[in-house]
Amino acid sequence: MSQLAKIFTRASTGLDAPVVTVEVHISGGLPGFSIVGLPEGALKESKDRVRSALINSHFKFPKGRITVSLAPANLPKRGGRYDLPIALGILLASEQIKPHADMAQIEFYGELGLDGLLHTTEGLLPAIIEAHNEQHTLVIPADDYEQCALLEQAKIFPAKHLLQVCEFLAGIGKPEPCSIQTKSQATYVNDFSQVKGQYQAKRALEVAASGQHNILLRGTPGSGKTMLAERLPSIMPPLSAEKALQRASIYSISGKVLDRAQMYIRAFRSPHHSSSAVSLVGGGSYPKPGEISLAHEGVLFLDELPEFPRHVLETLRQPLESGEVHLSRAQQQVTFPANFQLVAAMNPCPCGYHGDGTSKCHCTQDQIHKYQLKISGPLLDRIDMVLDVPPLPKKILLDQKNKPIENSETIRNRVLDCYNVQLNRQGKSNDRLSPDEVDDLVVLDKNNRQLLESVIDKLHLSARAYHRILKVARTIADLDHAHAVEQQHLIEAIGYRRHNG
Repeated sequence: MSQLAKIFTRASTGLDAPVVTVEVHISGGLPGFSIVGLPEGALKESKDRVRSALINSHFKFPKGRITVSLAPANLPKRGGRYDLPIALGILLASEQIKPHADMAQIEFYGELGLDGLLHTTEGLLPAIIEAHNEQHTLVIPADDYEQCALLEQAKIFPAKHLLQVCEFLAGIGKPEPCSIQTKSQATYVNDFSQVKGQYQAKRALEVAASGQHNILLRGTPGSGKTMLAERLPSIMPPLSAEKALQRASIYSISGKVLDRAQMYIRAFRSPHHSSSAVSLVGGGSYPKPGEISLAHEGVLFLDELPEFPRHVLETLRQPLESGEVHLSRAQQQVTFPANFQLVAAMNPCPCGYHGDGTSKCHCTQDQIHKYQLKISGPLLDRIDMVLDVPPLPKKILLDQKNKPIENSETIRNRVLDCYNVQLNRQGKSNDRLSPDEVDDLVVLDKNNRQLLESVIDKLHLSARAYHRILKVARTIADLDHAHAVEQQHLIEAIGYRRHNG
């Protein structure tokens, strides 16, 4: 007599986690074991892992024909997360165990070892979030319990072995509310108090952090461009619980471990200039997030910007505008968040010493021009601020007196105040304002309008560059706690666009 069982779990499609119903049917006839519903390689091998896990857990493996259906049938399934649901389906269909009273409200996840042990499963966090939102109980590998740290009151049953899950279904053991730890004070290794001088650069980075504006640092080797960029996260507002959870989800599906101590600190990603377009924006047969998504709500730092292949840099143009990246592949189409802040650094010429006041540079004007043209106009147009970082004077460099230098915490408090003004006013940072919103928030008087008209003609600014100047000016005004954008705010913002001249 044929038997049928249903188990619920979830697939992984980008940051989405659609429900998958695992149906197991055991019928008479020749022994067989088939899995249908678009399983990929690792999932096809699941039947061998499940068979050994059942036998080594002292269960009987049914001798009839076993058919496992993963519905919906048109959704690609991959990975070892379906091992546990399949094994439980076989046990239920063969009546070796009895179903739980609330079976329809329980979701199961986990890769099985040949001995029945449950192993950590990649990319579980989006599924855990979706299941928690529907108030379902979750049975997951004990090693993945840490992923639930941000989900307050999620009903979790962490299991180390298949037998533990069977005991849970029999009423032995209860799910535990996931305990959430109090958010600890973020600690930063890199601090602005470690940077001597460079007051103009620190001011520019404070403006950039306040409005989440993209910035390009230009200067000779050793002037401190990388050192400054690495300290930008230390003055940025900490992540909210919602954004921290989204960041953790991106890391989860990327197979990366996010240190809980760093959960609320803004990301800082610094890919090498030899990185490919796929590593930067994401991709693969089953698309995974790239560096721009791993830098979501944080900083993407591109050092030696002109050394990146031009076609790689061009892939950043659309995400910089939309804050997300759309990846289409034959297997599936996914959208990943990519609301990152671009910080780039470059030398003024191939040798790096043009304009430093010494005779080190022997680059010709043609070489300098070609070097700077490696960055396309459309990409440069999306960068709000460009700052020249001069070499540190030897007097400041050699000064070992303990003069007080403003630390990151002091700057971060000003940035946080400015950021909160933006959230209270428009619900987002100034960099994400639409052109219509910019026009509403930045009302220009006659003198400021004439100033901008002359700047547009002189620097040949595009409409995008014009609006970006106004966004930066709005941020500077917010830092000054000014209700309206005044001329000094506009002049400072214009000063960060002089690279177009």
